[in-house]
Amino acid sequence: MRIGGREIGPGHPPYVIAEIGVNHDGEVSRALELTDAAAQAGADAVKLQYFETDRLMSKAAKLAAYQKAAGETDPVAMLRRLELTLDEMAMVVERAHERGVHAIVTVFSVELVEPASRLRWDAFKTASPDLVHLPLLLAMRETGRPLIVSTGASDLAEVEKTAGWLKHIRKNLAFLQCVSCYPAPMPALEGISAIAQAVKLPTGYSDHTPGIESGGLAVRAGACILEKHLTYDSTAKGPDHSASLEPDALTEYILGALDADFGTDIDAIVPLKAVLDCERDVQGVARQGMVTTRAIAKGDRVDASAVTLKRGGGIPPEYFDDFTDGIAQRDIPDDDPVWWGDLIG
Repeated sequence: MRIGGREIGPGHPPYVIAEIGVNHDGEVSRALELTDAAAQAGADAVKLQYFETDRLMSKAAKLAAYQKAAGETDPVAMLRRLELTLDEMAMVVERAHERGVHAIVTVFSVELVEPASRLRWDAFKTASPDLVHLPLLLAMRETGRPLIVSTGASDLAEVEKTAGWLKHIRKNLAFLQCVSCYPAPMPALEGISAIAQAVKLPTGYSDHTPGIESGGLAVRAGACILEKHLTYDSTAKGPDHSASLEPDALTEYILGALDADFGTDIDAIVPLKAVLDCERDVQGVARQGMVTTRAIAKGDRVDASAVTLKRGGGIPPEYFDDFTDGIAQRDIPDDDPVWWGDLIG
């Protein structure tokens, strides 16, 4: 795999992504400061998250337990506070390129892939809950940009299915083992080799552990990409700060990863990719499903314009096309989950 002019895979130094995510607290000035810090720490790329709250969150959406623990009380209010506009993201992309690092974006809604593509992102990425979001994956596939897919809160069968959906872009595709807990209690490095053996593609590690040693451990377990959250203050209020490293710690993390010998521990690790107990809460609240875009009366024919995909939704994204153009079997309010049996073709 190649991002920009950088080769990624065995035989090359680990590619390190500093995940700014929402640790900018909705302030573009903070995002620019974190971009500078990532470059200073030696990261290869910075990553942002592009979402519009009303597109992502239905009225049925809930907070994950780790978000509640961070003091959040309302999922919609939380995300609205943490949004950046596309124009603000353009400033971060420009700053990243000025500092000699790549800019990567996680896009959360199909409708946002096209506007995101107007910026000079070096690669796209999907969040772990969207490993099973077929329409979003296919939209990203069509951009022609390199694509990195995170796999938290999933099993190996789901990873293999997603690799099949994306088989036409194998030269531009990589997967990341991930544990969707914040912070993660354990590295679970056995998922790296399990994924690499199954999909035979560059495989890395999206690291939510709080320490700095896990980067080197992941490289020795076969990770050729590392993603680590970066914050200005790990004690700051917000959903991701506590699972993130401050700039000096990120520098140490990267140096440890660069000093590690790739793959030296592979033979000692039993490959395993499974959903951990600590991930089930995030899996339940963060995967997207079918939701109405307007009120639907029983007996109405429901076309694709009447439904979308959001968190807190019903029917999984993989089956979205199968259930459009069906007949509503009940009155379904606006912005309400659509479940099996609600539509019959």
